[in-house]
Amino acid sequence: MLARVISGTIHGVNGLLIEVETDIAPGLPIFATVGLAEGAVREAKDRVKSAIRNSGYNFPNRKITVNLAPADLKKVGSGYDLPIAISILVASEIITAERLKNHGIIGELSLDGSVREVTGVLPMVIAARDGGLAGVIIPAGNQAEAAVVAGIKVIGVSTLYEAAEYLAGAREIAPAVPGTATGPDCLADPDGHDFSEVRGQENIKRALEIAAAGNHNILMQGPPGSGKTMLARRLPTILPELSFEEALETTKIYSVMGLLPRGQSLLSRRPFRAPHHTISDAGLIGGGQIPRPGEVTLANHGVLFLDELPEFRKNVLEVMRQPMEDSTVTIARAALSLQFPAAFLLVAAMNPCPCGYLGDRRHECTCAPSQIQRYQNRLSGPLLDRIDIHVEVPAVPFREISDPRKPEGSAIIRERVCRAREVQSKRFANRQGFWVNSRMQPRDLEKHCRLGEEAHALLEKAAGRLALSARSCHRVLKISRTIADLDNQPEILTKHVAEAIQYRRSAPRLT
Repeated sequence: MLARVISGTIHGVNGLLIEVETDIAPGLPIFATVGLAEGAVREAKDRVKSAIRNSGYNFPNRKITVNLAPADLKKVGSGYDLPIAISILVASEIITAERLKNHGIIGELSLDGSVREVTGVLPMVIAARDGGLAGVIIPAGNQAEAAVVAGIKVIGVSTLYEAAEYLAGAREIAPAVPGTATGPDCLADPDGHDFSEVRGQENIKRALEIAAAGNHNILMQGPPGSGKTMLARRLPTILPELSFEEALETTKIYSVMGLLPRGQSLLSRRPFRAPHHTISDAGLIGGGQIPRPGEVTLANHGVLFLDELPEFRKNVLEVMRQPMEDSTVTIARAALSLQFPAAFLLVAAMNPCPCGYLGDRRHECTCAPSQIQRYQNRLSGPLLDRIDIHVEVPAVPFREISDPRKPEGSAIIRERVCRAREVQSKRFANRQGFWVNSRMQPRDLEKHCRLGEEAHALLEKAAGRLALSARSCHRVLKISRTIADLDNQPEILTKHVAEAIQYRRSAPRLT
């Protein structure tokens, strides 16, 4: 007898429906799996056989052929165990499954018949809903993340026996309901980071506020101990709350990577990723034999912090140029091409020289000019040109560290950032794909970044003196537009352009 069960797989960060066909015929007892199955899928036969027997069913001692369609798509993971087991029970007429036609099934089996959690359930449930299925049977441990998908019943099961009983109509299982895993304060930092803890560095806080308001990439350069890392780790606390669409997309990514905290439905805080400088290009951008997302995708809708930027290998940094421009990563292979979202805010930090004290009045730099040149040449001009804001972070004087006055907190700064983001959301309401100033195209600059004569003359003069490229001039306009939004000004004034220009002066000068 032939049985068909709908399951799912992951393609990039999206889900795809897979049809599990099982045929049981007379002949020698053979269990064959076809359909481009990799190791973990081929090993399912041993787990399925033990799980069926330990659940109280008889395993058919006949020729079993399992086909996973479409056959030209590589099948990975252990989520096919449960659908294969159910299809064998149905094909051998051990159980009846009245609800099988309109239900998808996903899950890994233990040898005792219990159902284990799998990664990537959220995008697969979304694919099942979009495919017209009425319900989906998943591991009970994955219920929280899957329950946020509206328009489909999510049935969590703990054992193979429960799944079989539910499909046969002999048992009712209440569908999972969305939880409140977002927490009481989705904007609170779990580590208690706040800008009120940062003494001094008011100009750097201002630059980070502008970066947060317009989603502008920023590079901080200064000596060791000046607070670059401390400032970067507090940037997420002034970013706006994730929208539902942003939270859903971010949660899909973390579900695929198996990084979603147990029992959590939606990720409520913007990601903060800080990879070590020894990371490979595949680890940063994504890739591998079976392409998987990298750190830039894990930082989607959040912050990617690259500390000690020149210590990263040059080829690793150069592959970031395309995602920084397009907010997506394209991984091309001979057999497939995948796109991963990468709408991150880059925060980079570096020392001015190998010893870190070039230009510091309190310490003498011990580096030779050739060493400084080699150090700075690790960062290419095109990469630096794609970073909107360049700021110098000087050492903090003791009088500012010991100042008893409490600095402005993250909540106050976030209010200003949110107001500026609301202005941008209205401005780009009719545009798809972006909603912040940093993503403006040349035609948007012509419409939203018109300058008066005085402001235009100032930018023209700065472009000549600082040798700004066309891309740099565009970035000055984008930053000016963000500063004007923070100032609640519909027009870009000369003072806004003047402030934006100063954030291009601190870029490392390479020869």
